[in-house]
Amino acid sequence: MRIVESLDKIGYTLLQGNLNAEAKEVVYDSRKAGKNAVFVCIKGTKTDSHDFIAQVLEKGVLVLVVEKELKELGEDLPEHVTVFRVKNGREALAHLSAARFGYPARKMVCIGVTGTKGKTTTTYMIKAILEAAGKKVGLIGTAGVVIGEQTSPTRNTTPESYELEYYFSKMVEEGCEYMIMEVSSQGMKMHRVDGIIFDYGIFTNISRDHIGPDEHKDFEEYLFYKSQILKQCKVGIVNQDDEHFSEIIKAHTCQLYTYGLKQKGDFRADDIEYVSEPDFVGLKFLVKGSWEFDVKVNIPGKFNVYNALAALSVCSFLGLSKEKVCHALEHLYVNGRMEIVHTSKRCTVIVDYAHNAVSMESLLNTLKDYQPKRLVCVFGCGGNRSKDRRYSMGEIGGRLADLCILTADNSRYEKTEDIIADIRGSLEKTKGKYLEIPDRRKAIEYSIVHAKEGDMIAIIGKGHEDYQEINGVRHPFSDREVIQEIIQAQRD
Repeated sequence: MRIVESLDKIGYTLLQGNLNAEAKEVVYDSRKAGKNAVFVCIKGTKTDSHDFIAQVLEKGVLVLVVEKELKELGEDLPEHVTVFRVKNGREALAHLSAARFGYPARKMVCIGVTGTKGKTTTTYMIKAILEAAGKKVGLIGTAGVVIGEQTSPTRNTTPESYELEYYFSKMVEEGCEYMIMEVSSQGMKMHRVDGIIFDYGIFTNISRDHIGPDEHKDFEEYLFYKSQILKQCKVGIVNQDDEHFSEIIKAHTCQLYTYGLKQKGDFRADDIEYVSEPDFVGLKFLVKGSWEFDVKVNIPGKFNVYNALAALSVCSFLGLSKEKVCHALEHLYVNGRMEIVHTSKRCTVIVDYAHNAVSMESLLNTLKDYQPKRLVCVFGCGGNRSKDRRYSMGEIGGRLADLCILTADNSRYEKTEDIIADIRGSLEKTKGKYLEIPDRRKAIEYSIVHAKEGDMIAIIGKGHEDYQEINGVRHPFSDREVIQEIIQAQRD
């Protein structure tokens, strides 16, 4: 590939060398540098890859993309080395990576989902609907990269641009017609999705989150980067009920549609019912507006009405039948997100990723809407994290649950007993009932074995995670698998 063909899109200055320079590979990690590669220098918060130019030249790299002037690089570069200067190395990396893999995103229908909450659930709803219609789908998000039956873990919700393009290319190779991905605000800020034009962009909601030294400086910046998806998509679909709706859509350049519970939306939900039956716990509602039909959703909670509306809204543009949409949503499960692992006349057992005060309070209030005889909550808190989280979760559990079972989460380098003691301190102030069972497996087992008829048991904090981190070591552990083993043992 000719370097300038990618850099033309963002602007560049040729500092030295050949304007027609070519490369077969794109590298931003000096350890992976080699001949026929262009090395993209990125000035990060912790490392500056400009410092590794000498090492990559020794490995045979002949083309550099830098953010600095030649005099700032601190050494005389050989004349045969071509050097392009750009304003932002990450931006250049995104465009070069897309070219390296032959622009694979253009070969699929691309659906991007952003928002503070609901991204994972919404993407999995869309995936389920498309697969019910016989479509091959690739997915990228919190739970990793999913291509067919294969799942690969990722470090970030939205991976680095090179990794993204690599995964896109694998999806194309596997015959995927659709690509669905969670688009994080950090992904936008760090230019990981630059150059991608989504066919459909969904904005679920926004609230104060991800604000801090290593994320966003304030809510305004957070909102700015979230809303960029509406400038990178052809069709935008936005939750009109969000209190920041007018700010979200202010700078949009796409064709805009809305969803929500209000009367003016393009896709609306009405006649919402909470359903709790021995073989089904979830929601029923009537879809109105651009589509009209009855739907059942196999996940509890009013906020999942919004997620379902977002999913079926985008699917309405894809020529899918209402029957396929309805079947997929009624038989849906999302790994670790309001996931109903077991339901019977005696009890319902739910696994959820709720690991902070906001998500825990929302979850427990949602489950109380189903009027269980008892709401039992099994939870702990992660170690080496703010103690405020423990205090607030203890208070919420004591106030909203009929029984809390305090146990281990990812204790990391702390003692589980110390973490439980912090939770207990705030829980006791509420006069709420609780037990302490530090072993998470035994805590889950106790909640199920001692369940009373009509109990709803929420096992929270880990969700989709398949490990427990203790003293820096990850041990295999899945809440879902433990529940299934206990239920099976009871049957035997």
